Amino acid sequence: MSKISYYTKEGLQKLKDELHNLRTKGRADMAKQIAEARDKGDLSENAEYDAAKDAQGHLELKISKLEEIVSNAREIDDSNIDLSKVSILSIVKIKNVANNALFTYTLVAEEEADLKLGKISVKSPIGKGLLGKSAGEIANIDTPRGTMKFEVLEISR
Repeated sequence: MSKISYYTKEGLQKLKDELHNLRTKGRADMAKQIAEARDKGDLSENAEYDAAKDAQGHLELKISKLEEIVSNAREIDDSNIDLSKVSILSIVKIKNVANNALFTYTLVAEEEADLKLGKISVKSPIGKGLLGKSAGEIANIDTPRGTMKFEVLEISR
């Protein structure tokens, strides 16, 4: 079962670039490491060779997972985003009802999330709780620290 994920143009390109780099440079570097380890003697007692083969397996697994993500990725056309409700790519200004702290987040796909840049995943507790809310609504969000209330102040793009 495939899971369709939505990305910004930049986010999708970053995934494609990483995949290309792993397929080309990553595989070439791994082949070089294996060849160097193979040249060091008997393969049955060569820990360096075993480690290189193990690392190759991890690289191929990472490539396989990234290929699946890219094949199920869709670029979001942000011109069609409905600003009346919170959705992926919405920029949301919220207020913590308990302490009046203000936050501004952009809701993005899980792989694009970066809290330092104010980008939170739509799959995070706050992201899930905000999806579908309109300006003025209160979102009750279950977090590891308990239920928190956030008021949606503004939705933009």
